[in-house]
Formats: sequence, structure tokens, C-alpha cells
Amino acid sequence: MTARSEITIDLGALRRNVGRVLEAAGGAELWAVVKADAYGHGALDAARAALSGGARGLCVATAHEGEALRRSFPEPRILVMGPLFANDERVARDARLEVAAVTPELPHDLAVHLKIDTGMGRWGMSAEEALGASRDNVVGVMSHLATADVPHEGFARTQIDRFRAIADRFPGTVRHIANSAAALRFPEARFDAVRCGVALYGLSPFGGDPADDGLEPVLAWRSHVAAVRRLAPGESTGYGRRFVAEDETRIGLVPVGYGDGFRRGLTGTDVLVAGTRARVLGTISMDAFAVELGDAGPGAPVTLIGDGIRAEEHAAMLGTINYEVTTGIRCDPLRSARRVLDG
Repeated sequence: MTARSEITIDLGALRRNVGRVLEAAGGAELWAVVKADAYGHGALDAARAALSGGARGLCVATAHEGEALRRSFPEPRILVMGPLFANDERVARDARLEVAAVTPELPHDLAVHLKIDTGMGRWGMSAEEALGASRDNVVGVMSHLATADVPHEGFARTQIDRFRAIADRFPGTVRHIANSAAALRFPEARFDAVRCGVALYGLSPFGGDPADDGLEPVLAWRSHVAAVRRLAPGESTGYGRRFVAEDETRIGLVPVGYGDGFRRGLTGTDVLVAGTRARVLGTISMDAFAVELGDAGPGAPVTLIGDGIRAEEHAAMLGTINYEVTTGIRCDPLRSARRVLDG
């Protein structure tokens, strides 16, 4: 390997995930969520693959994200889901973006989706505010589910019922509330369109094995053993001496750290070294970490994500979600190589 690490994006897997979600959507349109650089997968590549696989629209968080996509994708609808800030209306207008309105004061000369807070307690207007807003430029009605990914379904169903009662008052608009979890779990949430992100990238919206829902991980992250050291009993590796060898121990030094997105809290997680699971030892540094070695030597391949090492495993170790794991990977060409497979 000529770089410190290599991030591989498999667009064939992404298109197959699109097909799986379309199957689950039961006739609703799929709008691919590609905000935050497509959760670390590359927004332009992900958008192109999703659209070619059958997605009908794209969703972003900011007007500037939408503007960047419009340069490459002149035709599909692009929805800005976050609130607009200074100068964003002009950006959205020039780029022909559709926008989510979170207050009854609607922007002028823009296609608007009324965002209704049905229980998320975040961005969005009340039912009364939505019903009292001008309908001149309203093309959609939307909301967002707070608990579609948890085992207890009651609150999600309550939100869906609340949304239906309001959305039905806006005939002729596109209605959408479902995220990836709801598209896979709640048929009644699919309405006219589903907004899916994490499932398209082959990440489980439920924090388990993506294969349980017929999904394939799109991203793999690999590096190598840059050096081998032997620790005698009582010797340590890394800051704070968090790992002290009880017996003679061979360790490999991998040139990836939290500066690349391999988080400091991942001490103790597994990676693959030459195809065998191995434990990360000691404190992860900004630019390197140590891994327990068997017989592998310098140059041995190390898989951080992929080949059976799932982002969900690292998320569980960190006490977070897989979204945060992949979004935090730094795809900086000064630190890593990026390879896109399109087969």
C-alpha cells in the first residue's frame, strides 16, 4: 500500500441497497439522503449511484450542499431539509432547490415542503401553524420520526398517525416522513416518498448486522502494519501506559489514528490483520494505533472496516451509532487514498 490508508467505496453495493430499499418502499419514491458528504461516502459518487439505481431525488442538510450537487445533477429534485440561514434563499433559488419550511413564515419564490413537528421536538412547526400557512408554493408536507429504529414501536406509530391527519389536509402535495428504519419496518409510513440515507450505505439503521435487512456495506477502510515491536513483560505501548504487557507480546503499529477518524475510544475493538481478528491495544494516537499480532509481519494488511469488520461493532464500542463512525472518517487526500469501485 502506497498510502497510510485506503478508503474503498463500492457503488455496485450502493445500487443494490437502493434496489432493496425500493422493494421495501412498496411503490413510494426513494429520495437519497446524501448530506454530510453522504455520511462519509462521497456525496457526488453516492448521488450518481443512487439516481442510476432508481432514486428520484436527493436530500441534503444545507443549501450549499444542494448547490454543489446541482452543478452535477441538473434534473432531479434536491431538498434542503435543514433551516435556511443568511443568503440561503438566494442560493436555493439560483440552484432550483426545494426547501423545508420550519416556521409559518415561508420563503418567497421557492418550492416549499412544510415540516411539521409530530414528536421529534426539533425543527418544525405545529399542526396549527402548518394549517394556517400560505399554500402558494407548497409542494410537500414532511415530518421526521424520533424512534423508528428502536424496538418499541408505539411512539413511531403515534407520529405516523399525527402526520397522516395533517398531511391529508394538503391534497396534491408529496407526503414524506419515513427514514431508512421506517421504510424497512413501517409500511404505513411510506406515503409518497421515503428519505433514506444510512440503509443505502449498507449500514443497519437498527445497529445490528446490515445483512439482516439485505443490505451490503459500501465503505471499506484498510491500512497495513508499518512496524513490528516486541514488548517484554512490564513494557507498555502508547500514551498513559493503558496497555502493559504481562507476557512477551508482539504488536504492530498501524499508521492511522483519531486524526483520520479512527476514534480514540476504539481501544479494545477488533480489526483484521492478514485476515485474522486482532485486538487494538493501548491508547489510539492522532496518527497511529497498536494492534496485537500473531505471526504477521511488517506490511501485513489491516482492515479497519470491511471484510466482516462492521462499523456497527466500532459504534457499539464507542457507545454511539454507525452514522457517526463513517461520517467521522477523514477522506483527506493528504492523509488517505480513496478508491471508487463501480461494478
